[in-house]
Amino acid sequence: MIAPDQLPDDIDALKAMIIASEERNARKDVRIERLEKLLGDFKRALFGAKSEKAHPDQYHLALEDIETAMAAVHAEDEAVDPPKTKPANRKLRGALPKHLPRVEEVIAPDSTTCACGHERHVISEDVSERLDIVPAQFRVIVTRRPRYACRKCEGSFVQAPAVPRLIEGGMPTEATVATVLVSKFADHQPLFRQSQIYAR
Repeated sequence: MIAPDQLPDDIDALKAMIIASEERNARKDVRIERLEKLLGDFKRALFGAKSEKAHPDQYHLALEDIETAMAAVHAEDEAVDPPKTKPANRKLRGALPKHLPRVEEVIAPDSTTCACGHERHVISEDVSERLDIVPAQFRVIVTRRPRYACRKCEGSFVQAPAVPRLIEGGMPTEATVATVLVSKFADHQPLFRQSQIYAR
């Protein structure tokens, strides 16, 4: 559809555009009638009463007529309105979400020195993105609470208080408990299956 600001101000040019549009619509109406007639013939041959049904070999002829008519329609459309060439879209797949952290790796040639002895400089680069998953890593958090004592005053020492734990005296951290609970209730993995996964 043409935007209003793209229309010419000249009345003769506008008249010519309207006439050309009406001619295109008339051609389309003729083509629609022709295709509807071919489609009706094909439906009658395929689904009509026994006396109207054609031999099965006639189906191919009806299909060929429809394909020929469609090819003619496309050829006329391209002759009147040639297709606008679009730049090749190299990005066929969807983009990866922007919120994911990016780890960049640069693969450079072994040597960037030219045969003439000068150093080559970067003129462009090819960039590709792949989705990577870092599997769960198990680690042990060692908490040390040193005690400080005075050498002069015996029996006087100081120590930072212990950080409260989710499970008093237990070994799992809050992150471990959260992971197990999410896997159990959100991902429906029973505890015995989780223990097998973690053991592996």
